[in-house]
Amino acid sequence: MRMLIQEIMIDSESPADLARFWASLMGCRWGSVNADLAVVAAAPIRIAFQRVPEPKQVKNRLHLDVQVADAGEACASAIDLGARRAGREELNETGDGYVVMIDPEGNEFCFVVDNDGGWERLAAESLSQN
Repeated sequence: MRMLIQEIMIDSESPADLARFWASLMGCRWGSVNADLAVVAAAPIRIAFQRVPEPKQVKNRLHLDVQVADAGEACASAIDLGARRAGREELNETGDGYVVMIDPEGNEFCFVVDNDGGWERLAAESLSQN
């Protein structure tokens, strides 16, 4: 039996607002399924937001890495949409690396720059060993 990940589901206080943020950031479509569930068509996988009654209280155990060509430009766009920097970043002299951000509901995510292809090579090598 083949299994596929349908979507990444994220708990949210306001699913439509968070879906709107992510869709604007990623330049893709979003829609509300109902008042408690909104979905973003962030190809190649969907991101869904479901309403939960309790606020976020701890650090994420799972976060999204969003690949971008320029971390500075991506951070500026995200901040304009309501995100903020988490204060952690690791960028090399060519600009490759990552910057940790926080979305409007406090969920961490990273902008990852891999213009030299180092991460892609490492991932491909790891997958070929298994």
